[in-house]
Parts: sequence; structure tokens; C-alpha cells
Amino acid sequence: MKLVAVGYAVVSAVAAALLFGRHLQELRYPADASGGMWAFGDALLYIFIAGLFMVPTGFLIWATAQFEAYFTGYSIFLLGLSLSSPVCLIVLYAGEKHVGQALINLCFCRLMSSPFILVGMGISRLVARFDRTRRLVGYALLVEGLTLIIAVALVIHALGRPGNH
Repeated sequence: MKLVAVGYAVVSAVAAALLFGRHLQELRYPADASGGMWAFGDALLYIFIAGLFMVPTGFLIWATAQFEAYFTGYSIFLLGLSLSSPVCLIVLYAGEKHVGQALINLCFCRLMSSPFILVGMGISRLVARFDRTRRLVGYALLVEGLTLIIAVALVIHALGRPGNH
């Protein structure tokens, strides 16, 4: 477990250095930093940092999988987390007429993190040793995966409508 903590500390330090470097670039080139290319670069940086954090998280999941009580609680948490995904999709589908902008932003961020959550759930399913935890994580994977598929299908459907090009 100490190695996992060191891994998180190292990744946090690397992430802080990368974000600070990006901030210094924005201060040096303020006019350029407001463009879409910079926003895409920021998105790639955030995805890279999330990927870095997945490494110690994978080891943490593997280490926790050896203890049934801890992993059962974690599996229940994953199932609850996966159930937040369809709720967020419904909130986004309802739109601004029925829901506030802050909740829409939160739900959008939750759905955008879905691929990373799916990777964590997949690792959890692979290392699960106990039947109950395998079943719970399997249900969580099913809910998260189906919600992501439905979300992608809704986006494709919306882009296919006339006037959305």
C-alpha cells in the first residue's frame, strides 16, 4: 500500500508540474491561449493526467481485491457510481428547460469521465476474487457500458438530424 501512495504522490507531482507549465504558457501567450487549439491541448493534457492516475489506481484496486470486506464495499460503491451515469444522461436529455446549468455541467463532466470509470471497473472485474464482488462489479460495468452506448447513440442521432451540420 505504501508503494501505491508513493505512486499517487509521484503522479500528483508530475500533474502539478504539467499544469503549472501550461499555466505559464498561458501567461506568456494570453491572446493565443483563448483559442480552440489551446482548449484542445488542455483537453489532451487532462486526458493524459487522468491516464497517469489510472496507473496507481490499478495497483490500488489489485491490492484491495485481496480483502473481501473492503472489495465488497468498493464494489457496492462502483454499482452506485454506475447508477449515477443514467441519471446524468436523463438530466442532460431534459435540458436547460427543466434543470439548472450547474447540474447540467456536473452531469456532462460525469458522462465525459465514463470511459475512465469503465477502465477502472474493467480492472476491478478482472481482479475480483469473490463471487459477490464479481457480480456487483459486473452489474456496474453493464450499467455504465450501456449508458455510454446509449449516450453515443443519442449524439449520433442528434448529429444526423437536418440542420445540425
